[in-house]
Amino acid sequence: QVQLVQSGGGLVQAGGSLRLSCVASGRTFSSYNMGWFRQAPGKDREFVASISRSEHSTDYSDSVKGRFAISRDNAKNTVYLQMNSLKPEDTAVYYCAAHVTGYLSVQYAGTPTSYDYWGQGTQVTVSS
Repeated sequence: QVQLVQSGGGLVQAGGSLRLSCVASGRTFSSYNMGWFRQAPGKDREFVASISRSEHSTDYSDSVKGRFAISRDNAKNTVYLQMNSLKPEDTAVYYCAAHVTGYLSVQYAGTPTSYDYWGQGTQVTVSS
């Protein structure tokens, strides 16, 4: 069983920045593929960013590319999402997710069903 505990988020004005953190339990965090997703009211959960296991390969949705950055610190069992130049349309509940069952192709890293465990979610609200 893997637990993911999120922190960060909150209310920010458009153009501002926030950083989300997600701490994972377990002794093999470096073997987990990690992802961030978000869900706005009335919409499906959508992919935001992913980072591979120790190779640190990253991928982003087109809507956040160039503004958001995903990173990980395997010594701290933590994955981060740095969000810059925030827009009102970034308002959503953000979730971190872990894929712990072996290799995950980048082809599937953006699919919610590829992930085995989820954080509790954290609200990000961007005011105009």
